[in-house]
Amino acid sequence: MDEERIAGAMAGLPAWQRSDDGTRISRSFAFKGFARAVETANLAAWLGNRRNHHPDIAFGWGYCTVSFTSHDAGGLTQRDFDCAARLDALMDGE
Repeated sequence: MDEERIAGAMAGLPAWQRSDDGTRISRSFAFKGFARAVETANLAAWLGNRRNHHPDIAFGWGYCTVSFTSHDAGGLTQRDFDCAARLDALMDGE
């Protein structure tokens, strides 16, 4: 994706951050315990399997961080942004 399209896609995902090297987008979720962090990690894994686009996930007590990148493309693609938007919608209960 070119920088203009990436900027437009990022504008629609205000909770997501782009990595310093520009090859991935990530969102961190904060919780008051461990169970919700695990549930969010499982939800992101389920979404990745459904979309055949698997995120990197880190979680522990009180947090879950999900990152999308397209390894085969060497950076960001529309699939990354689509998966991020879908995860946002699932977390918001849509």
